[in-house]
Amino acid sequence: MSTATYTVSGMTCEHCVASVTEEISEIDGVSAVDVQLSSGAVTVTSAEPLDPTAVRSAVEEAGYKLAG
Repeated sequence: MSTATYTVSGMTCEHCVASVTEEISEIDGVSAVDVQLSSGAVTVTSAEPLDPTAVRSAVEEAGYKLAG
């Protein structure tokens, strides 16, 4: 198992959280996504380490930006 934490900017409500969670969950190998609205922290658990480009693309598909 691999766990990574990212920061997503632009989320303002629970709908935002749901959108980000849904898009990241579609990445192959992802088993859990925990999004903290107040801080923008997104913790992703997956079978193998994820390609950061895939995570960035998923966040952008949801309409938000990956910080950093």
